Amino acid sequence: MYSLQDLLHLMARLRDPQYGCPWDIKQSYATIVPHTLEEAYEVADAIERADFEHLQGELGDLLFQVVYYSQLAREEGRFEFDGVVDGITRKLIRRHPHVFPTGDLYAPVDLPRLSEEQVKQRWEEIKAEERAENHRAPEQLSLLDDVPAALPALSRAAKLQKRAAQVGFDWPAALPVVDKIREELDEVLEAMADNDSAAMADEIGDLLFSVVNLARHLKVDPENALRGANGKFDRRFRFVEQALRDTHRPMEDCTLEELDALWGEAKRQEQNAPSCG
Repeated sequence: MYSLQDLLHLMARLRDPQYGCPWDIKQSYATIVPHTLEEAYEVADAIERADFEHLQGELGDLLFQVVYYSQLAREEGRFEFDGVVDGITRKLIRRHPHVFPTGDLYAPVDLPRLSEEQVKQRWEEIKAEERAENHRAPEQLSLLDDVPAALPALSRAAKLQKRAAQVGFDWPAALPVVDKIREELDEVLEAMADNDSAAMADEIGDLLFSVVNLARHLKVDPENALRGANGKFDRRFRFVEQALRDTHRPMEDCTLEELDALWGEAKRQEQNAPSCG
């Protein structure tokens, strides 16, 4: 069975300037990023569908992305894969003092078990300390410093709001957020009435941001919620397509009422389907 060292060797061979793969040789950090995002979502998709038969392969594809970046950095003399492993191991030891109180990865633990809330609180405290260490000027510090700009927009909105909430910059409960959503929707309608495309885009952004805020207050992950809604739409639309194929009718020839009736049937069938487990 091949090992991690074999994979690192394979990556170096692929990037060999003389004998490597032409496609791999011309890649850069920037050109690999879209592949990394795609592989991460394929892992998430396999887990969401409980497709554990293919999960191992998807995880391998994702691991290869880390190996790829590490090879690029190695060629430039920046760091190597071993440094990536060392860095994440040290960081996780530092952020879990309740598991590694002495900082020794293999030392036995004899500490009282913390609650999940205590762990989260300590985690955020340690991350705040790390952010402070990474800046020279205290006046430049921000709670939002290490929220990646490249995150999916819904996930980043939730993280930004969560950070701000740590210092009390937050709605006290979910119901005021609902009122804010209604306010933002009214502003979308005003922009529509003015036929102002720039204002519509701006107000819809505010509306989405407020909906993310509501999801956070309800302890719902907005990215997962939308993924679920996407999956639901996908299933029901395919049902409508198949129903029309069975009757040899093009969708374009159907009225909206007819399509809506088929959509309703798809919903009823889902609701009446036996649940697993």
